[in-house]
Amino acid sequence: MAGHEGAALDSNKRSGKMVFEPILEDGVFRFDCSADDRNAAFPSFSFENPVVRDTPILNVPKIPTYIPTFECVMGQQVVNVEFPPGTSFYGTGEVSGPLERTGKRIFTWNTDAWGYGAGTTSLYQSHPWVLVVLPDGEALGVLADTTRRCEIDLGKGSNVKFVSPASYPVITFGPFASPTDVLVSFSRAVGTVFMPPKWALGYHQCRWSYDSDERVREIARTFREKGIPCDVIWMDIDYMDGFRCFTFNQERFPDPKSLGDYLHENGFKAIWMLDPGIKKEKGYFVYDSGSERDIWVQTADGKPFAGEVWPGACVFPDFTQSRARSWWTDLVKDFSSSSVDGIWNDMNEPAVFKTVTKTMPETNIHRGDTEFGGCQNHSYYHNVYGMLMAKSTYEGMLLAKEKKRPFVLTRAGFVGSQRYAATWTGDNLSTWEHLHMSIPMVLQMGLSGQPLSGPDIGGYAGNATPKLFGRWMGIGSMFPFFRGHSETGTKDHEPWSFGQECEEVCRLALQRRYRILPLLYTLFYFAHTRGTPVVAPTFFADPKNLELRSQENSFMLGPLLIHASTGKDEELYGTPHKLPKGIWHSFDFEDSHPDLPALYLKGGSIIPVALPSLHVDGGSPTEDLLLLVALDEQGKAEGVLYEDDGDGYEFSKGGYLLTTYVAERLSSVITVKVLKSEGSWERPNRCLHVQLLLGKCTMIDAWCTDGDVLLIELPSESELSDLVSAGEKQWKSRIENATRIPDLEVSGQKGTELSYAPIEIKSGDWILKVVPWVGGRILSMEHLPSGTQWLHSRIDVDGYEEYSGVEYRSAGCSEEYSVIERDVQQAGEEEALILEGDIGGGLVLARKIHISKENPKVFRIDSAIVARNVGAGSGGFSRLVCLRVHPTFNLLHPTESYVSFTAINGSKHEVWPESGDQFFEGDSLPDGEWMLVDKGLSLALVNRFSTSEVRKCLVHWGTGTVNLELWSEERPVSKETPLQISHEYQVTGLL
Repeated sequence: MAGHEGAALDSNKRSGKMVFEPILEDGVFRFDCSADDRNAAFPSFSFENPVVRDTPILNVPKIPTYIPTFECVMGQQVVNVEFPPGTSFYGTGEVSGPLERTGKRIFTWNTDAWGYGAGTTSLYQSHPWVLVVLPDGEALGVLADTTRRCEIDLGKGSNVKFVSPASYPVITFGPFASPTDVLVSFSRAVGTVFMPPKWALGYHQCRWSYDSDERVREIARTFREKGIPCDVIWMDIDYMDGFRCFTFNQERFPDPKSLGDYLHENGFKAIWMLDPGIKKEKGYFVYDSGSERDIWVQTADGKPFAGEVWPGACVFPDFTQSRARSWWTDLVKDFSSSSVDGIWNDMNEPAVFKTVTKTMPETNIHRGDTEFGGCQNHSYYHNVYGMLMAKSTYEGMLLAKEKKRPFVLTRAGFVGSQRYAATWTGDNLSTWEHLHMSIPMVLQMGLSGQPLSGPDIGGYAGNATPKLFGRWMGIGSMFPFFRGHSETGTKDHEPWSFGQECEEVCRLALQRRYRILPLLYTLFYFAHTRGTPVVAPTFFADPKNLELRSQENSFMLGPLLIHASTGKDEELYGTPHKLPKGIWHSFDFEDSHPDLPALYLKGGSIIPVALPSLHVDGGSPTEDLLLLVALDEQGKAEGVLYEDDGDGYEFSKGGYLLTTYVAERLSSVITVKVLKSEGSWERPNRCLHVQLLLGKCTMIDAWCTDGDVLLIELPSESELSDLVSAGEKQWKSRIENATRIPDLEVSGQKGTELSYAPIEIKSGDWILKVVPWVGGRILSMEHLPSGTQWLHSRIDVDGYEEYSGVEYRSAGCSEEYSVIERDVQQAGEEEALILEGDIGGGLVLARKIHISKENPKVFRIDSAIVARNVGAGSGGFSRLVCLRVHPTFNLLHPTESYVSFTAINGSKHEVWPESGDQFFEGDSLPDGEWMLVDKGLSLALVNRFSTSEVRKCLVHWGTGTVNLELWSEERPVSKETPLQISHEYQVTGLL
């Protein structure tokens, strides 16, 4: 074996340089801690062909540029790869937060992460993969090929650090000349995206839930009546009979085939949801057949595991077994035989209700196939459960309709999921923050080998405002996967639901989407056949430009640059856009609007666009084809168009047409022609419409028959100047005269709006986000040095709350608070916020949140119930009240987290999730301090308080959360006798 052997330190600890072997192709290396570790590694789920990872290439003398070091201790394998200063990190899969991951810490553990925030460290998919961009623009990729929970630490210098249970290999790809070259090499290992049916690139409309056949038909009819493009309508869990998979509610969906026929006749496809949780109910055919085949995930004692999900108690198919996958595939085949065009796999992390971990116990047993690793506990198979479900679903659809391309959407996934399913970015929020975050999230998925992704347009949870929804539709129309989706109980989120102004912006955005479909479909053909990205960060156009590496308001769609505005009060055209080097021609479809992105085409490019249509199948291959031509400095341009029948597999047998168009300027004449073509399809007899872009939304039009040589005579220099000047004037007029979307809030059924901007307190070690309009709630509590988000919540529940009584959710929880002071410049204080909420009867809940300059590691909260006045005859006292401080902290490692404290009586306590709710008072009260310990992070969140103010403490374990409550005494208050609790938080390392 080539490479260097690690040095043994003692029986429990080893360290050294990793040994390596070349695999797959030139520039790709596999690293292991030793030859024994190589032999002990589990099979690969990431590689499309796992044998490739385990087969070295012979006679390759090349030495890798970067050799990782390792340390193995206490069953953990820690891998470090050092890179030059100025290196930038990307990838890491489905993650929230900024595009550039440098300085971040991620944990790969598929998690039901409703309403995640920018600092949430584990989402629905796991990708232990880092794209490394060196200072000179070269790039390489690093994959930790393990299914186990893995920490990816990018926070120390220019190092990539992986921590996961031993033993696992690390695969490096490169360095190569560009990030695109890395992704192409990576795709040859893990597989490319499945070729989507063309209709799947149209607009999808979804909601939890369109709860009846009649409502679905109404939605479809309204799209067509209003002339708003759409291709797909989705059915969420309410179509089922009592949430039982593979069933239909006979009252609300009595004839699914008839509904499917109606949708097909009107140019729509139908997608239906299937979850992994199967109701544990004798007489239910799915449960009975699965029990007969013995295919359920088992508990540690060998019994079928039952966990709570939508139908109640559920069992879960063990997709690691071939017989379970075959069983599921047959069910999907029967289910997909007629009205089902696509299937949506949700809740497949797998999510389980009423558990601290939000999933099944790690001690559960999967009786996996030998080639997968055999019989293992859930901790080994957890991260690939969703991918194996998606694979089984994909294969079932393929069996049902062999001449159709399956379309599957999955929430949970792993490296390689792109071979079977598209994905969306989960249960996001209707906020401007989540709108902005959707761009880097889609880009990161593409940089991790999964190009067919997108967010829930408008936000899933909460009520979007018209302006937020219109802006999101404009940006989302340029994403690979384009679906509007919203949560039950929120305001309707269809394009026409926000007033005429927003509806028109949505119509323009959707028409743009359908015009660029030929480009998008072409990009997916190359993503499928070569592994090139569909969307990419702007710096891909100029990898050496360090200023572009953190650019998040723009992205590339092939040679097309989309520049967007994601701030509520941000004007798209107010400031110059940062563009990569070269010539960039701005253009539009005479549809520019302040809420739509700006479009630029790179000089030297030709892109195909289509006529506007209401749905993908509405266009005919004989209709006009429009080419946009942008010449480079040498007066040349080139571009390609891929065409096939939009579905099926004839393209894999040569049934396609791939055309390369070129343009060249000689003197004052532009020649546009077909350079070459591939495939057995005949060129359609159609008109070729060419628009030569001159910049500033100006162009010259010309026509010919597709396949002929087109000559465009350029006007004189003065005439060109006049054309550009006139075009710019018309563009400015369109912008100035555009009907703006009103900046209004909307009333929703939940009574809470997520589109307000939270107040941010940022100082020292902390960033806090506070929403005064709902209980003065603290939504987010992020510790900057560790990159840990100890608290992150939805707006209408959880987070940091305060109550005025012993009952749950008493006054103070949802009242609107007033901001009394902000940025108080008091002695020794750096950041402070003072809030008050009226809770009735002359009482207010008053709170001061502050971080001092003297101790920036700590933030302090002074809370009180104060009597401003009390009713006549009360004797100057209020009703009976109790100040309850109620923070809900997130558990990043639920099975490794506990509450620790020393009581007043000197006894020591460790409270673990298994202990349930526990009160502490009297001598058993914590002696002024308790802490939430996370052994996985080796950190603790310390909460200090005064025992003279706190009479009772409560520990309550929730689903992936814990409440650490502080209770005051219970009594009336007067103006002179408020109730108050002052306490503080600090993060410390474990000894």
